[in-house]
Amino acid sequence: MRFIDECLKDIKDRGLYREFKFLSGPQSKYTLIGNKRVLLMTSNNYLDLCNDVRLKDAAEAAIRTYGVGAGGSRLTTGSYELHDQLEKKIADFKNTEAAILFNTGYMANIGVVTAIADKEWILFSDALNHASIIDGCRLSGAKIVVYKHCDMEDLRKKIKAYEGKKRCIVTDGVFSMDGDIAPLDKIVELAKANNLLTVVDDAHGTGVLGNRGTGCVEYFNLKGQVDIQIGTLSKALASEGGFVAGSKSLVTYLRHKARSFIYSTALSPATIAVSLCSLDIVKSEKDRRDRLLENTKWFQEELKKLGFHVLESNTAIIPLIIGSAEKATKLSEKLFEKDIFISAIRPPTVPDHTSRLRITLMATHSREELKYVLNGLKEAGMELGMI
Repeated sequence: MRFIDECLKDIKDRGLYREFKFLSGPQSKYTLIGNKRVLLMTSNNYLDLCNDVRLKDAAEAAIRTYGVGAGGSRLTTGSYELHDQLEKKIADFKNTEAAILFNTGYMANIGVVTAIADKEWILFSDALNHASIIDGCRLSGAKIVVYKHCDMEDLRKKIKAYEGKKRCIVTDGVFSMDGDIAPLDKIVELAKANNLLTVVDDAHGTGVLGNRGTGCVEYFNLKGQVDIQIGTLSKALASEGGFVAGSKSLVTYLRHKARSFIYSTALSPATIAVSLCSLDIVKSEKDRRDRLLENTKWFQEELKKLGFHVLESNTAIIPLIIGSAEKATKLSEKLFEKDIFISAIRPPTVPDHTSRLRITLMATHSREELKYVLNGLKEAGMELGMI
């Protein structure tokens, strides 16, 4: 198929060709890629729980009791008592009436947006929303109105320009490539004043932000004021799957209307057991979150001192902006030679000319390890003429 070869050539010519790095060890602050031991600085495993012995024991116990596969969709043979336990625990964690599990965060976003919206709706979507939100909006058939990133005045004007229909604001809580937090308090204020629904994808806030680690709603003290909360179990919670938390009627509605829920085989019992255990750890070990955010702030300031262009972030995500896709890839490769793994993020994941290294710390990274990374960045950055 000639058009595929031509497309791949174009991708390579623009420095956007992607290749896998295969891990041969556990996802932790150090891992193995092939036989190479590297310091992992680019994972969503924020609390470093992926290799926690308690989670592994929970998975093993679930396998011994329930086996390995779910065997069917949740509406046929795939609902286990563990699923019910986890949905209740998520609802309690998120301070909502109920919750429902999806196989991934992507599935959750698509399932929710397509279930609640159709051509009669208007969806106000942040310009930097995740692809899963964008795809859900497109698949719904609703009119999509994109507002400037976190720009509340632009959102206000656009809400006023589209009155008289069913309307909803949908946003990321923490933006995965920029690391900034949506002004959720102001979004809720606008939604209430204009009778709009609010949908927040809190994938990167869950487990990290707020005194209890429950995410952006707690961070802004907005208990009961966000209509639909979406999240993932695959980042700070070190498991797999997505969820939606909200009212009992919402969850019942999604069971009947969300196609990505209805037509998917359920998550395996072992995965659910891991999520149950990790939620308990998040609630009981606040020091992990405190250490993570403290080290992130320190690391961000040290990068600025070196002369790198770093976007402001109050989360575990530190975007080091390079600009050129080719230069970002070269910097990532130079660091890998120094046993440091940080992914280069390029278009279409981020806009043209904003390629970057997406640095993410784990709660267990020591200051000595972080200083080693800073020194590696300094040497590689100077060698490539970036600083």
